[in-house]
This record gives sequence, C-alpha cells and structure tokens, in this order.
Amino acid sequence: MKKRYKILIHFAFWFYMFNQIWLVVAMFNVEKSYDPFSDITIYPFTSIITFYSFYFIYGLFFARKNKLYPALLLIAIIAVLIPLRIGIEYLFWKYIGYNHIEPPGSLAIDKGWWFNSVRLVTIYGIYALLIQLAIRWFDAQKLKTELLLEKQSGELALLRSQINPHFLFNTLNNIYSLVYKKSEDAPEAVMKMSSIMRYMLYDATTDKVLLEKEIEYLKSFIALEKLRIKHKEFVEFNITGNVDGLTIAPMLLIPFVENAFKHGSRSVSNPGIRINLSVGSQQILFDVSNYIRKNTNISTDQMGGIGLNNIQRRLNLLYPGKHKLEIVKNDDLYSVHLTISI
Repeated sequence: MKKRYKILIHFAFWFYMFNQIWLVVAMFNVEKSYDPFSDITIYPFTSIITFYSFYFIYGLFFARKNKLYPALLLIAIIAVLIPLRIGIEYLFWKYIGYNHIEPPGSLAIDKGWWFNSVRLVTIYGIYALLIQLAIRWFDAQKLKTELLLEKQSGELALLRSQINPHFLFNTLNNIYSLVYKKSEDAPEAVMKMSSIMRYMLYDATTDKVLLEKEIEYLKSFIALEKLRIKHKEFVEFNITGNVDGLTIAPMLLIPFVENAFKHGSRSVSNPGIRINLSVGSQQILFDVSNYIRKNTNISTDQMGGIGLNNIQRRLNLLYPGKHKLEIVKNDDLYSVHLTISI
C-alpha cells in the first residue's frame, strides 16, 4: 500500500477517535459536575503513545520469522504501558491539571484508575492490531494480484509464441508447394503471406486488436489455403452484424480455421468448410464446421498443431467467465462453437 494511503487510514482512525472524545465532551458538558479537561488533553496524548507502541511492535511481529522475540517484546510493552499511562496521567494531574481536581489534594491511584488504564491499553492494542492486519492484508492481496497478472502475462506470451511459428511454418509450406509446382498463384501467395506476417509481427503483439483486422487475417489465411484447392467454393465464410470498433484477442480464432483445413475432407460437395462469424449487441459467435477425411482419427482434444489445451487456456486467461467453447464430432462432421461475451 502506498504511503499516502497508510497516512490516510491513520488520519481517519484518529479523526474517528477524537470525534468520539469530542462527542462525549459535548454530551456531558451540560453537567456542572463534568470536567472535559482530561478528555481533551492528557488522554489523547497517552492513547497515541499506547496505539503506536502496539502498532510498531505488531509490525516487528509480522516481519520476523522467529516470533519469540516479538512476542516477549509485546508482553513487555503491555507490562510497561499500563503503569506508564498511569504515571504520565498522575504527573499531569499533579503538576498541570491540579486546578481541576476536586476536592484539592484528593489525587490517588486507586483500583478504578488501574482498571481504566488496562481497559484503554487493551482497546488501543486491538485497534492497532486490526489496522496493521488490514494494511498487510491489502498489501498481500495486491502482491498476489501482481504476481498473478505477471504469471498470466508470461503464460500468454508463451502461448502466443507457440502459435506464431506454427502458422508461419504452415504458410511457408503452402508457398513452397506452389513454387515447386510453378503455379501462377505463387506471387499472390507471397502477397497473402506478407499480409499475414505484417499482422503477426505488428498487430498481434498487442493485447487486443480490432475485430476487423482479425477478420482480414482470417480472409488472408483462407485465401492462401484456397490456392491449393481446386474447388473455389470449397470454403464458405459468412459475417453478420456490425464489427466496427469491436476488439478481440489477436489470433484467437485462427486455430479453429487452420484445424478445419488440416483435417477437413476435400472429396465432399461444396462447401466443405463453413465458417460463420456473428456479432450481436453483447457477444461474438464463431462457428466452424468441416467434413472429416476418412480414416482420420481426430478427437475433441486435438486442435491442429498447438493443442486444444493451448486454446482453452488462452480463453480462460483472456475471457474468464465470458466465453463458452463447444466441440462436437459426429461420424463425418467436426464442429466448433465459440461464444465470447463483449
């Protein structure tokens, strides 16, 4: 916790305590027999000494692994504070506040004085402990949150680093295949790869990107894959809803599309792959379905070359409690349904 916030907590505490004293003074000052002099002079002074004696001892207690020394010091402080308060108050009344003693010369340390001193030491000791615990709990929670965010940030960076080479290698393989066959589509493939690389190196390094850019990335990837497919209508990509201004985690949707191309059957009637992106007022719906090649053993725990665990972990980190992923595999159809709340 920042120093100014700690000061603010202490200021609020003493404002509350002094306000209670002033309230007592206001309530009983109407009685001629009541003298508020003690409540607004010596008692606040001894209370501050009591409170901070406990406060700093508690700080030492929490800071040390060996609790024996702080515990003994705490006991010693308690044993010293009670007679110290009485001694300071006695000297005050004897040499400064003697005009307020009635009858004059009646000053004596009795059982009531001892009881009141024990009561106040106990009360301020509890207050000091509660404030010390509150501040340390806040610091612990803040540290825990910072460590969690740091861990998540590192984990996301690792997951993203696993995604980028995967798609890069697939793209290079596609271009190599076109160049090897001396296809006229090779130059276009290079341009599509340039678009993909630009997105991966510059746009995808941020936490969020515009949904429009993610869609353009998907289109470039699909166009590059379609260069190797004879049927031009093999892929159906539909977008509904207004995507303007919406953002999404970069490269979150591409693994499902890549998986459809990797495991999809190309011997079926068009379209062999259906991709639907629907944007509503509060959510994004992304559906990908493809026919499965015969003799292909694909289970719902596999997602291309990076693994479903990678995708699910990214979703859990980026959209905790705000997403739903369903994967359905029938005899010849593999479908992915992703819902993201925005």
